[in-house]
Amino acid sequence: MSHTPTPEQAEIIAAAREGHDLTIEAGAGTGKTSTLKMLARDAGRRRGAYLAYNRSIATDAAKDFPTSVTCKTAHSFAYGAVGRQYAHRLNGPRVPARQAAIILGINEPVKVGETMLAPQQLARLVTETIQRFCYSDDRTVQRMHVPLVNGLDKPGQAELAKYLTPVAQKAWDADLTHLDGQLRFTHDMYLKLWILSDPVIHADYVLLDEAQDSNPAVAGLVSRQPAQRILVGDRAQAIYGWRGATDAMASFDGRRFQLSQSFRFGQAVADEANKWLGLLDNTDLRLTGYSRIPSRVGPVDEPDAVLCRSNAGAIIRVIDALGQGRQPALVGGGNDIRRMAEAAERLQAGAPTDHPDLFAFHTWREVQEYVEMDAGGSDLKVFVRLIDRYGPREVMRVCDALVDERYADVVVSTAHKAKGREWSTVLIADDFQEPKPREDGSVRLAADEVMLAYVAVTRAQRQLDRYGLAWVDRYAAGPAPEQVVLPDAPDDPAGEPEPLVDTAYGPLPAHEAASLAEHGYVTCRCPVLAVSRG
Repeated sequence: MSHTPTPEQAEIIAAAREGHDLTIEAGAGTGKTSTLKMLARDAGRRRGAYLAYNRSIATDAAKDFPTSVTCKTAHSFAYGAVGRQYAHRLNGPRVPARQAAIILGINEPVKVGETMLAPQQLARLVTETIQRFCYSDDRTVQRMHVPLVNGLDKPGQAELAKYLTPVAQKAWDADLTHLDGQLRFTHDMYLKLWILSDPVIHADYVLLDEAQDSNPAVAGLVSRQPAQRILVGDRAQAIYGWRGATDAMASFDGRRFQLSQSFRFGQAVADEANKWLGLLDNTDLRLTGYSRIPSRVGPVDEPDAVLCRSNAGAIIRVIDALGQGRQPALVGGGNDIRRMAEAAERLQAGAPTDHPDLFAFHTWREVQEYVEMDAGGSDLKVFVRLIDRYGPREVMRVCDALVDERYADVVVSTAHKAKGREWSTVLIADDFQEPKPREDGSVRLAADEVMLAYVAVTRAQRQLDRYGLAWVDRYAAGPAPEQVVLPDAPDDPAGEPEPLVDTAYGPLPAHEAASLAEHGYVTCRCPVLAVSRG
């Protein structure tokens, strides 16, 4: 069914008709996909290529876009050109870490700082390094692709990166680019191979959806296309920088448009979202609520969804729900946090663990000291407190008690995993911590944290209990924020990748890189907003 375009949509369609490269900043629930469909229909017989964020989006888009538009993921384009040659490797058996170490020629443990890393641990780190290389727009493996290891200090991390970078490059050149290689071959690898060949997508215009979450490899691919390029996304939802995503919209040279009329929620929720948008330097977008949806902001007794900052915080909410006799579901399931709890139990018993976030520690006490004494351990702190409070066995029991969303009476999720979802009533949990003021009374609000809060509050359609984020009122009416630099962290480490360099920013100045390294980060550049406490 076709709809009459809004004035904002009509302006975008007209600009696309003239052949301009476009950047469309689409706020939460503003109908960006509908706008792209209108644009494609208006393009008539011109050939289009729609690059979707995932397969399900591509499948749904193919049902509604005109036949003149090819709707695929970047991986699908790459598979047809390159990936099918490696199909036998994709379907091959998993390669155990010990076997991978042998293939890589890593036969002896390596001491890095005070930490001894076994061959299988080094092999896993090589695998992660190559994964990060595949996400990047770099043509060779760089030291910045080597993941952080919890428990390693600055010199140790630098030493590890120096050792692993040539090993990873050799693995790529001598094994992963060959049809008869032995290491595990993934979908991201044939995508990287295709992008490195500098392909041209055969279309008159290319649509990149969710452009703010594109990894640098895909963003670079689109930027080099000779066709008309149209990027669409919500810059205020660029919350995946820590896993290699880059906001392609920030550096793209095209005519800029906005979609500000939300059809998901009413004005009350839009007003709450605008408080967070007002704290961001990277956008002047402000949302208008849909007059046909009566939204309100206030306490909710039995929400449809509870949104948390961290995986560990989500487990605490699941425990609360079980104690109330409810049947909770956890978006993404509990396997990651369960494996983390199993690793904690081994460390408590003095046994080693191969868990990627904990293998550098020998005892649980070492983990506890790390999160209390080292700023680099901040992303582990909530998990450590969870284990110390409930014990690993109770955490595992709770993970096993989760039900499928279809049978749940409450859905618990991290804000990261809630992106793209919506519920009628939403409660914001209390683990979105307000930053502490500095000596001069000012407060640093990490831009990624502000964007994550914006994502969280815009999941609600009718009722929003902003409980855990009500502290925004202390800053929303304050002076314009000042842009500074500070690293951000993901939900928490339970199975998630570590932060990556956002290559769109280029290399950091030496003094900034040194400052970040002192906090356990490897040149990860993320904007932070400094505001005065009013």
